[in-house]
Amino acid sequence: MKIVVIGNGMVGHRFLETLAAAADPADALDVTVLCEEPRPAYDRVHLSSFFSGTSVDELSLVTPGFFETANISLRLAARAAMIDRAAHAVTLADGSVVPYNKLVLATGSYPFVPPVPGRERPGCFTYRTVDDLLAMQAHGATARSGVVVGGGLLGLECAKALRDMGLETHVVEFAPRLMAVQVDADGATLLAEQIAALGVQVHTGKNTTSIEPGADALHRMCFSDGSVLETDMIVFSAGIRARDELARAAGLALGPRGGVAIDDACTTSDPDILAIGECAAWRGQTYGLVAPGYQMARVAAATLRIAAGLAADAMHFAGADMSTKLKLMGVDVASIGDAHATTPGSRVCRYADDRRGVYKKLVLSACGTRLLGAVLVGDAADYGSLLQYVLNDMPLPAEPERLILPAFDGAPASGAGVASLPGGAQICSCNNVSKDAICAAVRDGASHIGAVKQACGAGTSCGGCVPLVTQVMQAEMKRCGLAVDERLCEHFAYSRQALYHIVRAGRIRTFEALLASHGQGHGCDVCKPTVANILASCWNDFVLEPEHASLQDSNDYFLGNIQRDGTYSVVPRMAGGEVTPDGLIAVGQIAKRYGLYTKITGGQRVDLFGARVEQLPDIWEALIAAGFETGHAYGKSLRTVKSCVGSTWCRYGVGDSVGLAVMLENRYKGLRAPHKIKFGVSGCARECAEAQGKDVGIIATDAGWNLYVCGNGGMKPRHAELLAADLDMPTLVRYIDRFLMFYVRTADRLQRTSVWRDNLEGGLAYLVDVVVNDRLAIGAELEAQMQSVVDSYECEWRRAVNDPQTRRRFRHFINSDAADDTLAFMPVRGQHRPALPDERASRPEGEAAHLADAADAADAALASVDLSA
Repeated sequence: MKIVVIGNGMVGHRFLETLAAAADPADALDVTVLCEEPRPAYDRVHLSSFFSGTSVDELSLVTPGFFETANISLRLAARAAMIDRAAHAVTLADGSVVPYNKLVLATGSYPFVPPVPGRERPGCFTYRTVDDLLAMQAHGATARSGVVVGGGLLGLECAKALRDMGLETHVVEFAPRLMAVQVDADGATLLAEQIAALGVQVHTGKNTTSIEPGADALHRMCFSDGSVLETDMIVFSAGIRARDELARAAGLALGPRGGVAIDDACTTSDPDILAIGECAAWRGQTYGLVAPGYQMARVAAATLRIAAGLAADAMHFAGADMSTKLKLMGVDVASIGDAHATTPGSRVCRYADDRRGVYKKLVLSACGTRLLGAVLVGDAADYGSLLQYVLNDMPLPAEPERLILPAFDGAPASGAGVASLPGGAQICSCNNVSKDAICAAVRDGASHIGAVKQACGAGTSCGGCVPLVTQVMQAEMKRCGLAVDERLCEHFAYSRQALYHIVRAGRIRTFEALLASHGQGHGCDVCKPTVANILASCWNDFVLEPEHASLQDSNDYFLGNIQRDGTYSVVPRMAGGEVTPDGLIAVGQIAKRYGLYTKITGGQRVDLFGARVEQLPDIWEALIAAGFETGHAYGKSLRTVKSCVGSTWCRYGVGDSVGLAVMLENRYKGLRAPHKIKFGVSGCARECAEAQGKDVGIIATDAGWNLYVCGNGGMKPRHAELLAADLDMPTLVRYIDRFLMFYVRTADRLQRTSVWRDNLEGGLAYLVDVVVNDRLAIGAELEAQMQSVVDSYECEWRRAVNDPQTRRRFRHFINSDAADDTLAFMPVRGQHRPALPDERASRPEGEAAHLADAADAADAALASVDLSA
């Protein structure tokens, strides 16, 4: 059977993955994919992350080798021009013809551009493909401002992209409110206020009549009310339309509002042609979300396997829930079921807290016993449980309003709990995974979230269901009599958080004392560095004291990062990226003297690579003499505070970002935490320091400083969230103290702040309560604990070089100061690594003499620098 798929977007690729997963090598399926774009499937849902650092390759949805392994032929830049139903063939734009037995249309949708005069002007874009992103990026490099036409889901995502590009950002919406489809008037008002507080100007009820040349910018947008708005860049994101032009030309039946009409098997009016995703219209309705498209993909794959005689069990598409949960520019927004209370007789419960920026609404049945819909803005932590009430028609508690009211006096909200969910409850809508499937995976041996994901696929797409999946997994483990194991390792039957509190409450100062009182055995590579980290966080003792040194991992043991060739890197602290000319000269001369490879890091410091272990104390001494200290690049601690030049130099700056960054880095240097911590401080909303990709980010405003937390630019990038706005300096520092110490107290081992936040019960709202509102009444205690760390700081390099016992650790041989001449080193990236003194003898005579002269010259130059300055 020759199967041709037109389109390789998210839904089209999910169809291929489903087909391949069920395939047998003996299956006689010949699959060809026609992809109009020059690259295979990528994640359109997270397009905006491209502008905050995610690469095009990272957006890809294609597992390396997928097409080859699945024996699927992929043709890129292959636009289908015509379907010949009689001949069962597809003609491409280049004139070539591809025959088929079965054809799958996965052509998706195209962005709707309002018929506004001037919409074709250079500097006007749509927001749909990677090519759109690249064009926007190129134009945005010289732009100062940008406007998004459209205030729906895609429009607000696009606004985030413009803001990440550092542009003054506006949103223009024809309707009287944002997200009119998903959110009611009250929720939209709060959403607009929160987005405006983030620096995006919102203009609702605006009808654009024309786009003309601007006086002070590239464009002038003219509105029907007579007002105008000038901007350098316009992006249309005013909705989508089904791409049904091929089906229309081929005479296939269409939906009343467009889209290719399909039945429950995803078959069109031609039994040999199927349609899935945004181009398909089921019972007259098209779906603009990815989850319904994934359901169609599964149904279509089953339909074709039945047609090929490879399966007997049919699947049926029966519509899809359009509930959504999103994070728009750091603001949680969720819409469930009948969000606008259109059901006759429905009643509404509302909760609003303008101070915290939270709005919640429940839509109840006339009898008040069933939940029909909900709207959540500012806090969507209850989305999972509320969705289950709607999807499974579950009876509500006697006081349903408690589902959205905050907890008071320690009394929890009256939630449903996963135990009350029926087995068929859909927990993961993207991959259609039920509660029963997750429980079955647990019974089959999956005892952690990674194993559950691998076993049944839950939580592997958008990730929004992972907290609920985890709750179901743990509940089933307890039901089966399995221990929900939170122990650190076989030597300690406690979690990292519990051990932290044991150490602090018992004032335990050594690993041996903790092991004797609360553990067993001798310890291992898991518990030793974890306890060492806890002890350092609590008491800030020197990590190479005799009772602590053996607990450290390799990096902490040698106060430097070990590299692949066995040498170490040395990273002196340059607070806020600030360094004097003399300091730069000294670093350069030290690098020359010891033959070190130098590189500017992403945290605005100089990294020196290639130091041998016996050289480390000498290098540290030279750096200390030049006024530097350890940058803690080796530790689970504060690494860097990145900053822009701020109001000192930049014409856009509204705050002294460098001064604040230097102060913060000097305050928190040496703080040991469950994982490394990075800060960023931007002097204005242009965000040149990328503060919202950091664990702690600060952005200057006209009224003070905005504090963002729990961002992460690592393997799974996460945007930081606004914890508090317009803070003065003392309040800012106080909140950072509390946030960091609360993280140190409660996070798991090796858990970044972003992952900690995702697993924090109550989410951002709870974090705000603890840090800002001091709900637990521990604010003063956290601040005092941080001050103790600040007051007890000591440079670990200085301590190591001044302590003869510690210094003896930095030798290759226990009984000699000689270097290990069996080690060999390779040149790196064009920076020739000079020979060390003990290597020169093995060089040819001329080369050895030349390098000796160079090294002596470097030594003399270093000696001439006034390091005392």
